[in-house]
Amino acid sequence: MNFVAMDFETANAKRASACSLALAVVRNNQVTHEFYSLINPETNFDWRNIKIHGIHSKDVELAPTFPEIWQHIKPLFEVDKLVVAHNASFDNSVLKRTLERYSIKPPHYLTIDTLRTSKQFYPQLQNHKLNTLCDILNITLEHHHNALDDSVACANILLTQQQQFGDSALMPFVKAI
Repeated sequence: MNFVAMDFETANAKRASACSLALAVVRNNQVTHEFYSLINPETNFDWRNIKIHGIHSKDVELAPTFPEIWQHIKPLFEVDKLVVAHNASFDNSVLKRTLERYSIKPPHYLTIDTLRTSKQFYPQLQNHKLNTLCDILNITLEHHHNALDDSVACANILLTQQQQFGDSALMPFVKAI
């Protein structure tokens, strides 16, 4: 499998407030590259979000804005065309709203949500949170809500599901964005 696993953290409840982004690039069923950056969201931080991810406004004062980061990561969305996320509706909407905020044309790509696939493949679980799945599937997740750790864990969840259930079982979950 070849894809990019994506994870955002946001400064507040607004989807256009990305304060960190990570991408795990998978080639031939292996995570081959990792990208992580703090982002200056140019907006306020809410204490609820800080409590989840631990990123404060002072941490991003000198960080690049999203348009600066987009210049570097845009090719991954043009080449790979398959973007994976755990709770993809959140991460895809953060990308979409952030691009809209800066008047950047959004890319078209395919996406798979490992939260949705996990609910289908492991219905017996009490919940399908990223950390729960990692525990059950023996996938390393050292710092939950650290975007890099979460994106790598998400990539490994999809790779595990592909090994356990096959490509044809994953195909119904592919959605165009």
